[in-house]
Amino acid sequence: MTTTAFRFDNTYARELQGFFVPWKPAAAPAPQLLYLNRELAAELGLDAAALDGEAGAALFAGNALPEGAEPIAQAYAGHQFGGFSPQLGDGRALLLGEVIDRLGRRRDIAFKGSGRTPFSRGGDGKAGVGPMLREVLVGEGVHALGIPTTRALAVAGTGESVFRERVLPGAVLTRVALSHLRVGTFQFFSARGDIDKLRQLVDYAVARHDPDLVDAPDRVLGLLRRVAERQALLVAQWMNVGFIHGVMNTDNMTISGETIDYGPCAFMEAYDPDAKFSSIDHGGRYAYSNQPLIARWNLARLAEALLPLMAGDESEAAIAEAVARATEVIDAFPGLYAAALLRGQRAKLGLLSATPADDEGDTALAGSWLDLLHAHAVDFTLGWRRLADAADGNDAPLRALFGDAPEALEAWLARWRARCAAEGGDAAARAAGMRRVSPWIIPRNHLVEEALEAASDRGDLQPLQRMLAALQRPFEELAEHARHAEPAPQAVTACYRTFCGT
Repeated sequence: MTTTAFRFDNTYARELQGFFVPWKPAAAPAPQLLYLNRELAAELGLDAAALDGEAGAALFAGNALPEGAEPIAQAYAGHQFGGFSPQLGDGRALLLGEVIDRLGRRRDIAFKGSGRTPFSRGGDGKAGVGPMLREVLVGEGVHALGIPTTRALAVAGTGESVFRERVLPGAVLTRVALSHLRVGTFQFFSARGDIDKLRQLVDYAVARHDPDLVDAPDRVLGLLRRVAERQALLVAQWMNVGFIHGVMNTDNMTISGETIDYGPCAFMEAYDPDAKFSSIDHGGRYAYSNQPLIARWNLARLAEALLPLMAGDESEAAIAEAVARATEVIDAFPGLYAAALLRGQRAKLGLLSATPADDEGDTALAGSWLDLLHAHAVDFTLGWRRLADAADGNDAPLRALFGDAPEALEAWLARWRARCAAEGGDAAARAAGMRRVSPWIIPRNHLVEEALEAASDRGDLQPLQRMLAALQRPFEELAEHARHAEPAPQAVTACYRTFCGT
Protein backbone atom coordinates (compact mmCIF):
# COMPACT_ATOMS: atom_id res chain seq x y z
CA MET A 1 0.00 0.00 0.00
CA THR A 2 1.32 3.44 -0.89
CA THR A 3 0.13 6.86 0.17
CA THR A 4 1.07 10.47 -0.31
CA ALA A 5 1.05 10.94 3.45
CA PHE A 6 3.83 10.23 5.92
CA ARG A 7 2.33 8.09 8.69
CA PHE A 8 4.16 9.76 11.55
CA ASP A 9 4.59 8.27 15.02
CA ASN A 10 6.98 10.66 16.74
CA THR A 11 8.36 8.92 19.82
CA TYR A 12 11.36 11.25 20.19
CA ALA A 13 9.19 14.36 20.37
CA ARG A 14 6.61 12.61 22.53
CA GLU A 15 8.86 10.86 25.04
CA LEU A 16 11.93 13.08 25.32
CA GLN A 17 10.75 16.52 26.32
CA GLY A 18 13.73 18.73 27.08
CA PHE A 19 15.94 17.00 24.53
CA PHE A 20 15.12 19.35 21.67
CA VAL A 21 13.66 22.69 20.66
CA PRO A 22 10.50 22.78 18.50
CA TRP A 23 11.31 24.74 15.36
CA LYS A 24 10.08 25.44 11.85
CA PRO A 25 12.05 25.29 8.60
CA ALA A 26 12.74 28.53 6.78
CA ALA A 27 10.55 29.31 3.79
CA ALA A 28 12.09 28.77 0.37
CA PRO A 29 11.31 31.47 -2.21
CA ALA A 30 11.30 29.21 -5.30
CA PRO A 31 11.30 25.48 -4.47
CA GLN A 32 12.37 23.03 -7.15
CA LEU A 33 12.57 19.26 -6.75
CA LEU A 34 16.03 18.19 -7.87
CA TYR A 35 16.04 14.57 -6.72
CA LEU A 36 13.53 12.04 -5.45
CA ASN A 37 14.54 8.56 -4.35
CA ARG A 38 11.62 6.50 -5.64
CA GLU A 39 12.92 3.21 -4.27
CA LEU A 40 13.25 4.68 -0.78
CA ALA A 41 9.84 6.36 -1.05
CA ALA A 42 8.34 2.93 -1.77
CA GLU A 43 10.14 1.48 1.27
CA LEU A 44 8.47 4.18 3.37
CA GLY A 45 5.06 3.36 1.90
CA LEU A 46 4.86 6.61 -0.04
CA ASP A 47 3.48 7.25 -3.52
CA ALA A 48 6.52 8.66 -5.33
CA ALA A 49 4.46 9.84 -8.31
CA ALA A 50 2.37 12.03 -6.03
CA LEU A 51 5.54 13.59 -4.58
CA ASP A 52 6.82 14.75 -7.95
CA GLY A 53 6.46 18.26 -9.28
CA GLU A 54 5.37 21.34 -7.37
CA ALA A 55 3.81 19.45 -4.46
CA GLY A 56 7.03 17.53 -3.79
CA ALA A 57 9.14 20.64 -4.22
CA ALA A 58 7.08 22.56 -1.64
CA LEU A 59 7.15 19.66 0.80
CA PHE A 60 10.85 18.85 0.54
CA ALA A 61 11.90 22.50 0.64
CA GLY A 62 10.02 22.91 3.93
CA ASN A 63 7.24 25.18 2.67
CA ALA A 64 4.42 22.69 3.16
CA LEU A 65 5.04 20.36 6.08
CA PRO A 66 3.32 16.99 5.84
CA GLU A 67 0.49 16.29 8.25
CA GLY A 68 1.74 14.84 11.51
CA ALA A 69 5.22 16.33 11.27
CA GLU A 70 6.58 17.83 14.48
CA PRO A 71 9.82 19.55 13.43
CA ILE A 72 12.39 19.75 16.20
CA ALA A 73 16.07 20.67 16.48
CA GLN A 74 17.82 17.99 18.52
CA ALA A 75 20.37 18.81 21.20
CA TYR A 76 23.76 17.10 21.26
CA ALA A 77 27.39 17.79 22.08
CA GLY A 78 30.54 16.36 20.54
CA HIS A 79 34.26 16.06 20.24
CA GLN A 80 35.29 17.75 17.01
CA PHE A 81 38.87 16.92 15.97
CA GLY A 82 39.51 15.96 19.59
CA GLY A 83 38.17 19.16 21.19
CA PHE A 84 34.95 18.96 23.20
CA SER A 85 32.04 21.28 22.44
CA PRO A 86 29.39 20.89 25.16
CA GLN A 87 26.65 22.23 22.89
CA LEU A 88 26.38 21.60 19.17
CA GLY A 89 22.91 20.42 18.20
CA ASP A 90 21.01 20.64 14.93
CA GLY A 91 22.33 23.92 13.62
CA ARG A 92 20.89 23.43 10.14
CA ALA A 93 18.75 20.33 10.50
CA LEU A 94 15.30 19.44 11.77
CA LEU A 95 13.82 16.08 12.66
CA LEU A 96 10.32 16.09 11.13
CA GLY A 97 9.28 12.86 12.77
CA GLU A 98 9.37 9.09 12.50
CA VAL A 99 7.56 6.62 10.29
CA ILE A 100 7.28 2.84 10.30
CA ASP A 101 8.42 1.55 6.93
CA ARG A 102 7.02 -1.41 5.01
CA LEU A 103 9.41 -3.79 6.79
CA GLY A 104 8.30 -2.57 10.21
CA ARG A 105 11.41 -0.50 10.87
CA ARG A 106 11.17 2.87 12.57
CA ARG A 107 12.86 5.52 10.42
CA ASP A 108 13.60 9.19 11.10
CA ILE A 109 12.66 11.74 8.46
CA ALA A 110 14.83 14.84 8.76
CA PHE A 111 15.71 18.00 6.88
CA LYS A 112 19.26 19.26 6.41
CA GLY A 113 19.85 22.82 5.25
CA SER A 114 16.43 24.08 6.35
CA GLY A 115 17.61 27.28 8.03
CA ARG A 116 18.77 28.66 11.37
CA THR A 117 17.86 27.00 14.65
CA PRO A 118 18.72 27.88 18.27
CA PHE A 119 21.81 25.67 17.80
CA SER A 120 23.18 27.43 14.70
CA ARG A 121 25.99 29.23 16.58
CA GLY A 122 26.03 32.14 14.15
CA GLY A 123 25.65 30.05 10.99
CA ASP A 124 22.94 30.58 8.41
CA GLY A 125 21.57 27.04 8.72
CA LYS A 126 21.47 26.67 4.95
CA ALA A 127 23.09 24.24 2.53
CA GLY A 128 24.20 24.32 -1.09
CA VAL A 129 23.00 22.16 -3.95
CA GLY A 130 26.44 20.56 -4.38
CA PRO A 131 26.96 19.33 -0.79
CA MET A 132 23.39 18.01 -0.58
CA LEU A 133 23.67 16.14 -3.86
CA ARG A 134 27.03 14.76 -2.62
CA GLU A 135 25.02 13.09 0.15
CA VAL A 136 22.84 11.56 -2.55
CA LEU A 137 25.70 10.22 -4.66
CA VAL A 138 27.99 8.95 -1.93
CA GLY A 139 25.18 7.75 0.34
CA GLU A 140 23.49 5.80 -2.43
CA GLY A 141 26.85 4.44 -3.51
CA VAL A 142 27.55 3.22 0.02
CA HIS A 143 24.04 1.75 0.26
CA ALA A 144 24.49 -0.19 -3.00
CA LEU A 145 27.71 -1.64 -1.57
CA GLY A 146 25.67 -3.12 1.28
CA ILE A 147 27.01 -0.82 3.99
CA PRO A 148 24.62 0.57 6.65
CA THR A 149 23.91 4.21 5.92
CA THR A 150 21.47 7.04 6.20
CA ARG A 151 19.87 7.74 2.83
CA ALA A 152 18.64 10.72 0.89
CA LEU A 153 14.93 10.69 0.14
CA ALA A 154 14.92 14.00 -1.71
CA VAL A 155 16.80 17.20 -2.47
CA ALA A 156 14.92 20.39 -3.21
CA GLY A 157 16.45 23.59 -4.50
CA THR A 158 15.32 26.64 -2.55
CA GLY A 159 15.74 29.36 -5.17
CA GLU A 160 18.03 31.41 -2.95
CA SER A 161 21.77 31.80 -2.70
CA VAL A 162 24.06 30.40 -0.01
CA PHE A 163 27.35 32.16 0.65
CA ARG A 164 30.41 29.96 1.27
CA GLU A 165 33.81 30.21 -0.43
CA ARG A 166 31.64 31.37 -3.31
CA VAL A 167 27.95 31.89 -3.96
CA LEU A 168 26.03 28.61 -4.29
CA PRO A 169 22.43 27.80 -5.10
CA GLY A 170 20.63 26.69 -1.93
CA ALA A 171 19.07 23.30 -1.27
CA VAL A 172 17.44 21.19 1.42
CA LEU A 173 18.14 17.47 1.84
CA THR A 174 15.56 15.10 3.27
CA ARG A 175 17.44 12.34 5.09
CA VAL A 176 16.15 8.98 6.31
CA ALA A 177 17.86 7.23 9.23
CA LEU A 178 17.20 4.47 11.74
CA SER A 179 17.65 7.30 14.23
CA HIS A 180 19.74 10.42 14.70
CA LEU A 181 20.99 9.35 18.13
CA ARG A 182 24.72 10.03 18.29
CA VAL A 183 27.51 9.55 20.79
CA GLY A 184 27.27 13.32 21.18
CA THR A 185 23.62 13.07 22.25
CA PHE A 186 24.69 11.18 25.36
CA GLN A 187 27.63 13.52 25.90
CA PHE A 188 25.28 16.51 25.96
CA PHE A 189 23.44 15.37 29.09
CA SER A 190 26.38 13.69 30.75
CA ALA A 191 28.45 16.88 30.49
CA ARG A 192 25.65 18.75 32.28
CA GLY A 193 25.42 16.16 35.03
CA ASP A 194 21.76 15.61 34.14
CA ILE A 195 21.62 11.96 35.18
CA ASP A 196 17.84 11.72 34.95
CA LYS A 197 17.82 12.77 31.31
CA LEU A 198 20.83 10.59 30.58
CA ARG A 199 18.96 7.60 32.00
CA GLN A 200 15.87 8.55 30.02
CA LEU A 201 17.95 8.72 26.85
CA VAL A 202 19.52 5.32 27.47
CA ASP A 203 16.09 3.78 28.06
CA TYR A 204 14.84 5.31 24.82
CA ALA A 205 17.89 4.17 22.82
CA VAL A 206 17.69 0.63 24.17
CA ALA A 207 13.96 0.37 23.47
CA ARG A 208 14.48 1.64 19.93
CA HIS A 209 17.65 -0.15 18.87
CA ASP A 210 18.15 -3.06 21.27
CA PRO A 211 14.72 -3.97 22.65
CA ASP A 212 15.94 -7.35 23.89
CA LEU A 213 17.98 -5.43 26.49
CA VAL A 214 15.04 -3.47 27.92
CA ASP A 215 14.70 -5.64 31.02
CA ALA A 216 18.38 -6.50 31.36
CA PRO A 217 19.87 -5.33 34.67
CA ASP A 218 23.06 -4.26 32.87
CA ARG A 219 21.32 -2.66 29.89
CA VAL A 220 23.62 0.41 29.97
CA LEU A 221 26.72 -1.73 29.56
CA GLY A 222 24.78 -3.82 27.07
CA LEU A 223 24.03 -0.73 24.98
CA LEU A 224 27.72 0.23 24.96
CA ARG A 225 28.64 -3.29 23.87
CA ARG A 226 26.04 -3.30 21.06
CA VAL A 227 27.20 0.08 19.76
CA ALA A 228 30.79 -1.21 19.75
CA GLU A 229 29.73 -4.29 17.79
CA ARG A 230 27.84 -2.24 15.22
CA GLN A 231 30.65 0.26 14.78
CA ALA A 232 33.28 -2.48 14.43
CA LEU A 233 31.30 -3.98 11.57
CA LEU A 234 30.62 -0.60 9.97
CA VAL A 235 34.22 0.61 9.98
CA ALA A 236 35.47 -2.75 8.71
CA GLN A 237 33.08 -2.43 5.78
CA TRP A 238 34.33 1.09 5.09
CA MET A 239 37.92 -0.12 5.10
CA ASN A 240 37.21 -3.00 2.74
CA VAL A 241 35.89 -0.64 0.04
CA GLY A 242 38.37 2.20 0.62
CA PHE A 243 35.84 4.68 2.03
CA ILE A 244 37.13 7.61 4.08
CA HIS A 245 34.46 9.36 6.13
CA GLY A 246 36.62 12.41 6.70
CA VAL A 247 35.05 13.85 9.86
CA MET A 248 34.55 11.13 12.48
CA ASN A 249 33.62 13.48 15.30
CA THR A 250 31.58 11.97 18.13
CA ASP A 251 28.52 13.84 16.88
CA ASN A 252 28.94 11.92 13.61
CA MET A 253 28.94 8.43 15.17
CA THR A 254 25.48 6.91 15.38
CA ILE A 255 24.15 4.53 17.99
CA SER A 256 22.42 2.61 15.18
CA GLY A 257 25.66 1.80 13.35
CA GLU A 258 24.74 3.73 10.21
CA THR A 259 27.09 5.95 8.22
CA ILE A 260 25.95 9.55 8.71
CA ASP A 261 26.95 13.05 7.52
CA TYR A 262 28.63 12.82 4.13
CA GLY A 263 30.71 15.97 4.29
CA PRO A 264 34.40 15.79 3.35
CA CYS A 265 34.10 12.10 2.49
CA ALA A 266 35.84 10.36 -0.42
CA PHE A 267 36.81 6.97 -1.78
CA MET A 268 40.48 6.14 -1.97
CA GLU A 269 41.90 5.35 -5.41
CA ALA A 270 45.60 4.35 -5.33
CA TYR A 271 45.95 2.43 -2.09
CA ASP A 272 47.56 4.50 0.64
CA PRO A 273 46.95 3.85 4.35
CA ASP A 274 47.58 7.53 5.08
CA ALA A 275 45.09 8.78 2.50
CA LYS A 276 42.99 11.76 3.54
CA PHE A 277 41.12 14.32 1.50
CA SER A 278 39.40 16.66 3.94
CA SER A 279 40.58 20.25 3.67
CA ILE A 280 40.25 20.72 7.43
CA ASP A 281 41.99 17.51 8.54
CA HIS A 282 45.47 19.00 8.57
CA GLY A 283 47.05 16.35 10.78
CA GLY A 284 45.35 13.31 9.27
CA ARG A 285 43.34 12.54 12.39
CA TYR A 286 40.62 10.97 10.26
CA ALA A 287 42.85 9.45 7.58
CA TYR A 288 41.92 6.03 6.16
CA SER A 289 44.10 3.92 8.45
CA ASN A 290 43.09 5.89 11.54
CA GLN A 291 39.37 5.17 11.19
CA PRO A 292 39.28 2.06 13.44
CA LEU A 293 41.43 3.87 16.02
CA ILE A 294 39.09 6.86 16.03
CA ALA A 295 36.05 4.62 16.28
CA ARG A 296 37.52 3.12 19.45
CA TRP A 297 38.37 6.60 20.77
CA ASN A 298 34.78 7.71 20.16
CA LEU A 299 33.44 4.64 21.94
CA ALA A 300 35.61 5.51 24.93
CA ARG A 301 33.91 8.91 25.00
CA LEU A 302 30.52 7.17 24.94
CA ALA A 303 31.65 4.98 27.83
CA GLU A 304 32.67 8.08 29.80
CA ALA A 305 29.27 9.62 29.19
CA LEU A 306 27.49 6.47 30.37
CA LEU A 307 29.75 5.91 33.39
CA PRO A 308 27.46 7.55 35.99
CA LEU A 309 24.66 5.17 35.04
CA MET A 310 26.92 2.11 34.99
CA ALA A 311 28.30 2.98 38.43
CA GLY A 312 24.91 3.55 40.03
CA ASP A 313 26.37 5.64 42.85
CA GLU A 314 29.38 7.85 43.47
CA SER A 315 31.33 5.51 45.71
CA GLU A 316 34.89 4.79 44.68
CA ALA A 317 34.22 1.06 44.54
CA ALA A 318 31.18 1.46 42.26
CA ILE A 319 32.99 3.84 39.94
CA ALA A 320 36.06 1.60 39.77
CA GLU A 321 33.93 -1.42 38.88
CA ALA A 322 32.06 0.54 36.21
CA VAL A 323 35.32 1.77 34.72
CA ALA A 324 36.68 -1.76 34.62
CA ARG A 325 33.58 -3.15 32.89
CA ALA A 326 33.45 -0.33 30.36
CA THR A 327 37.17 -0.70 29.69
CA GLU A 328 36.63 -4.37 28.83
CA VAL A 329 34.19 -3.33 26.10
CA ILE A 330 36.54 -0.67 24.72
CA ASP A 331 39.51 -3.04 24.83
CA ALA A 332 37.48 -5.71 23.01
CA PHE A 333 36.79 -3.36 20.10
CA PRO A 334 40.06 -3.97 18.20
CA GLY A 335 39.35 -7.70 18.22
CA LEU A 336 35.78 -7.18 17.01
CA TYR A 337 37.02 -4.90 14.26
CA ALA A 338 39.88 -7.20 13.23
CA ALA A 339 37.49 -10.16 13.00
CA ALA A 340 35.01 -8.19 10.90
CA LEU A 341 37.78 -6.87 8.66
CA LEU A 342 39.21 -10.35 8.12
CA ARG A 343 35.78 -11.79 7.28
CA GLY A 344 35.47 -9.18 4.57
CA GLN A 345 39.01 -9.68 3.33
CA ARG A 346 38.56 -13.45 3.13
CA ALA A 347 35.49 -12.98 0.97
CA LYS A 348 37.43 -10.59 -1.28
CA LEU A 349 40.31 -13.10 -1.46
CA GLY A 350 37.90 -15.88 -2.41
CA LEU A 351 38.55 -17.90 0.74
CA LEU A 352 35.33 -19.78 1.23
CA SER A 353 36.12 -21.59 4.45
CA ALA A 354 38.44 -20.97 7.36
CA THR A 355 39.12 -22.05 10.91
CA PRO A 356 40.59 -20.00 13.77
CA ALA A 357 43.89 -21.69 12.98
CA ASP A 358 43.86 -19.91 9.61
CA ASP A 359 43.46 -16.44 11.10
CA GLU A 360 47.12 -15.51 11.43
CA GLY A 361 48.05 -16.75 7.99
CA ASP A 362 45.04 -15.17 6.30
CA THR A 363 45.65 -11.86 8.05
CA ALA A 364 49.25 -11.94 6.83
CA LEU A 365 48.13 -12.85 3.30
CA ALA A 366 45.68 -9.94 3.18
CA GLY A 367 48.25 -7.59 4.71
CA SER A 368 50.85 -8.57 2.13
CA TRP A 369 48.34 -7.92 -0.65
CA LEU A 370 47.68 -4.44 0.69
CA ASP A 371 51.41 -3.79 1.03
CA LEU A 372 51.78 -4.78 -2.62
CA LEU A 373 49.00 -2.41 -3.69
CA HIS A 374 50.62 0.39 -1.70
CA ALA A 375 54.15 -0.19 -2.97
CA HIS A 376 52.99 -0.01 -6.58
CA ALA A 377 50.25 2.63 -6.19
CA VAL A 378 47.58 0.25 -7.50
CA ASP A 379 43.99 1.37 -7.52
CA PHE A 380 42.36 -0.21 -4.46
CA THR A 381 39.02 -0.99 -6.10
CA LEU A 382 40.37 -2.32 -9.38
CA GLY A 383 43.14 -4.27 -7.65
CA TRP A 384 40.60 -6.35 -5.76
CA ARG A 385 38.33 -6.62 -8.78
CA ARG A 386 41.07 -7.87 -11.09
CA LEU A 387 42.13 -10.39 -8.47
CA ALA A 388 38.77 -12.03 -9.15
CA ASP A 389 39.77 -12.30 -12.82
CA ALA A 390 42.96 -14.03 -11.72
CA ALA A 391 40.87 -16.49 -9.71
CA ASP A 392 39.04 -17.22 -12.95
CA GLY A 393 42.32 -17.94 -14.75
CA ASN A 394 42.90 -14.56 -16.39
CA ASP A 395 45.92 -12.82 -14.87
CA ALA A 396 46.43 -10.24 -17.60
CA PRO A 397 44.12 -7.48 -16.27
CA LEU A 398 45.73 -7.74 -12.83
CA ARG A 399 49.27 -7.69 -14.22
CA ALA A 400 48.40 -4.58 -16.22
CA LEU A 401 47.68 -2.71 -12.98
CA PHE A 402 51.15 -3.50 -11.63
CA GLY A 403 53.10 -2.41 -14.69
CA ASP A 404 56.77 -3.30 -14.21
CA ALA A 405 56.41 -5.28 -10.96
CA PRO A 406 55.77 -8.86 -12.11
CA GLU A 407 58.12 -10.56 -9.65
CA ALA A 408 56.52 -9.17 -6.50
CA LEU A 409 53.06 -9.89 -7.83
CA GLU A 410 53.94 -13.43 -8.90
CA ALA A 411 55.37 -14.27 -5.49
CA TRP A 412 52.20 -13.14 -3.75
CA LEU A 413 49.94 -14.88 -6.28
CA ALA A 414 51.76 -18.13 -5.59
CA ARG A 415 50.98 -17.84 -1.85
CA TRP A 416 47.37 -16.94 -2.54
CA ARG A 417 46.83 -19.80 -4.98
CA ALA A 418 48.33 -22.25 -2.51
CA ARG A 419 45.89 -21.06 0.15
CA CYS A 420 42.96 -21.36 -2.27
CA ALA A 421 44.07 -24.84 -3.36
CA ALA A 422 44.27 -25.97 0.27
CA GLU A 423 40.53 -25.49 0.70
CA GLY A 424 39.57 -26.63 -2.81
CA GLY A 425 36.45 -25.48 -4.59
CA ASP A 426 35.50 -24.51 -8.12
CA ALA A 427 37.52 -21.66 -9.64
CA ALA A 428 34.56 -20.10 -11.43
CA ALA A 429 32.47 -20.15 -8.27
CA ARG A 430 35.34 -18.61 -6.32
CA ALA A 431 35.71 -15.80 -8.85
CA ALA A 432 31.96 -15.16 -8.92
CA GLY A 433 31.91 -14.90 -5.14
CA MET A 434 34.80 -12.44 -5.19
CA ARG A 435 32.99 -10.27 -7.73
CA ARG A 436 29.96 -10.13 -5.45
CA VAL A 437 31.99 -8.40 -2.73
CA SER A 438 34.61 -6.44 -4.67
CA PRO A 439 32.86 -3.71 -6.66
CA TRP A 440 33.77 -2.58 -10.14
CA ILE A 441 32.23 0.82 -9.54
CA ILE A 442 32.51 3.19 -6.58
CA PRO A 443 31.70 6.92 -6.45
CA ARG A 444 34.86 8.07 -8.21
CA ASN A 445 35.82 11.45 -6.78
CA HIS A 446 36.43 13.26 -10.05
CA LEU A 447 33.07 12.10 -11.41
CA VAL A 448 31.30 13.12 -8.21
CA GLU A 449 32.77 16.59 -8.60
CA GLU A 450 31.85 16.68 -12.29
CA ALA A 451 28.23 15.78 -11.54
CA LEU A 452 27.97 18.27 -8.67
CA GLU A 453 29.48 21.09 -10.71
CA ALA A 454 27.03 20.45 -13.54
CA ALA A 455 24.08 20.47 -11.15
CA SER A 456 25.19 23.44 -9.07
CA ASP A 457 26.64 25.71 -11.76
CA ARG A 458 24.48 24.87 -14.77
CA GLY A 459 21.38 23.20 -13.37
CA ASP A 460 22.25 20.10 -15.42
CA LEU A 461 21.20 16.96 -13.55
CA GLN A 462 22.02 14.44 -16.28
CA PRO A 463 25.58 13.65 -15.07
CA LEU A 464 24.13 13.04 -11.60
CA GLN A 465 21.46 10.73 -13.00
CA ARG A 466 23.98 8.81 -15.10
CA MET A 467 26.25 8.37 -12.10
CA LEU A 468 23.39 7.19 -9.90
CA ALA A 469 22.45 4.59 -12.51
CA ALA A 470 26.02 3.26 -12.46
CA LEU A 471 26.32 3.31 -8.67
CA GLN A 472 23.16 1.28 -8.24
CA ARG A 473 24.85 -1.71 -9.93
CA PRO A 474 28.39 -1.59 -8.52
CA PHE A 475 29.21 -5.28 -8.91
CA GLU A 476 28.23 -5.63 -12.58
CA GLU A 477 30.66 -4.84 -15.42
CA LEU A 478 28.35 -3.17 -17.93
CA ALA A 479 29.74 -1.43 -20.99
CA GLU A 480 27.47 1.59 -20.59
CA HIS A 481 28.97 2.28 -17.15
CA ALA A 482 32.64 1.78 -18.07
CA ARG A 483 33.54 5.45 -17.59
CA HIS A 484 32.42 5.24 -13.96
CA ALA A 485 34.91 2.45 -13.26
CA GLU A 486 37.97 4.40 -14.39
CA PRO A 487 40.24 6.09 -11.80
CA ALA A 488 40.98 9.77 -12.09
CA PRO A 489 44.27 10.84 -13.64
CA GLN A 490 46.99 10.74 -10.98
CA ALA A 491 47.46 14.51 -11.21
CA VAL A 492 43.82 15.01 -10.24
CA THR A 493 43.97 12.57 -7.32
CA ALA A 494 47.18 14.10 -5.98
CA CYS A 495 45.55 17.47 -5.32
CA TYR A 496 41.99 16.34 -4.61
CA ARG A 497 40.41 17.97 -1.55
CA THR A 498 36.96 17.70 -0.03
CA PHE A 499 35.03 20.26 2.02
CA CYS A 500 32.40 20.09 4.75
CA GLY A 501 29.92 22.32 2.94
CA THR A 502 28.86 24.02 6.18
